[in-house]
Amino acid sequence: MSADVVERVERPAVDEGYDAGTAEYRRVVVALFAAGIATFALLYSTQAVLPDLATAFGVSAAATTLTVSLTTAGLGLALLVAGPVSDRTGRTRLVHLSLGAASVVALLGALAPTWPVLLTLRTLEGVALAGLPAVATAYLREELHPRTHARAAGLYIGGTALGGMTGRLLTGAVAEAAGWRWALASSALLAALCAVVVWLLLPASRRFEAAPTGARATWTMTVRALSDPALLKLYAVGGLAMGALVAVFNTIGFRLEAAPFHLGLGAASLVFLTYPLGSLSSALSGRAADRWGRRAVLPLGALVAVAGLAVSLVDSLPVLVVGIALLVTGFFVVHGVASGWVPARAHAGAVSTAQAASFYLFTYYAGSSVFGSLAGTAWSLGAWPAVVGLATVLMLVTVALAVSLKHSASLLAR
Repeated sequence: MSADVVERVERPAVDEGYDAGTAEYRRVVVALFAAGIATFALLYSTQAVLPDLATAFGVSAAATTLTVSLTTAGLGLALLVAGPVSDRTGRTRLVHLSLGAASVVALLGALAPTWPVLLTLRTLEGVALAGLPAVATAYLREELHPRTHARAAGLYIGGTALGGMTGRLLTGAVAEAAGWRWALASSALLAALCAVVVWLLLPASRRFEAAPTGARATWTMTVRALSDPALLKLYAVGGLAMGALVAVFNTIGFRLEAAPFHLGLGAASLVFLTYPLGSLSSALSGRAADRWGRRAVLPLGALVAVAGLAVSLVDSLPVLVVGIALLVTGFFVVHGVASGWVPARAHAGAVSTAQAASFYLFTYYAGSSVFGSLAGTAWSLGAWPAVVGLATVLMLVTVALAVSLKHSASLLAR
């Protein structure tokens, strides 16, 4: 062989994850979209039937909100365990286990003979559901190409928005026709069907790397996840924004049932048709964040939500619906951007993405639980204006945090 001939060795291309346009990318997106539907359909399945539960069990309006608040509280606490567990055992196994167990617990909830039993099962529902949100954004960051992360996170949040709407519409319609027990059973069936879709479509993790085991390693990652000021602000953004949304939707049924609207349960549940706007806004906000940056998009979403709350004070059904639509649109911009930002920043700062996502979702559901329950008290004290006042304060603080995040230092240079 001539001496001037140089042997060339082809190096395999670096696998950066599934890219947009590939069959695997579509499978991931569809599977997590379905998982989001199942999770939020079950999580808020009682929200549309709270007036029925008050009548059936002889409890107050404030007490009925516990069927939502205890579920989100159970979910939030379980997330603190599910995130670290997934760092050691993997992502997809936990997703499948979570969806299957949650469907079974939901069916048992439809058979609850007493109020304490129903509340216990709703708490267990939250614990069972924790596996999916604990790993979803971490899975997306690991398995998809970096340029698709914000877009895919937006689509996943869009699935949660559609699930929230579907669950509430389904239970509201079925409850009016056959009672609240059949309503909760229908949401359990929907979740089971979604679980089958996820089982068939979701690719097994390829790029997952198990985290070090042991209490010391877990403690180190926990400290890192709680040491970055920007991550702490993002955690707070999730909790405050979610608290505002749940406060409104926990009491909207009572508002529409009362004067001047006097709507029945099925008709009142139609207000949840605004949720597709959340699917759309979260998907579009992901694309906007990829183009203009998360720092620019997040405050705009919070301001839209504040505007929606102000509009909802008008005693006109069309105007009220417009206000709720603006709130939903703005909220899902905030949540879509923030939930995708957390694992991206955590990864850049050498923080466990699942750990950071778990802390974000812990505050997210803690906000839902705490402020969702306070909404029942606010309604008892001052009806709709008091609820709107509570939600507005929460969203204004969210605006302030979002603006302050515009000045946070980027970690990408590291």
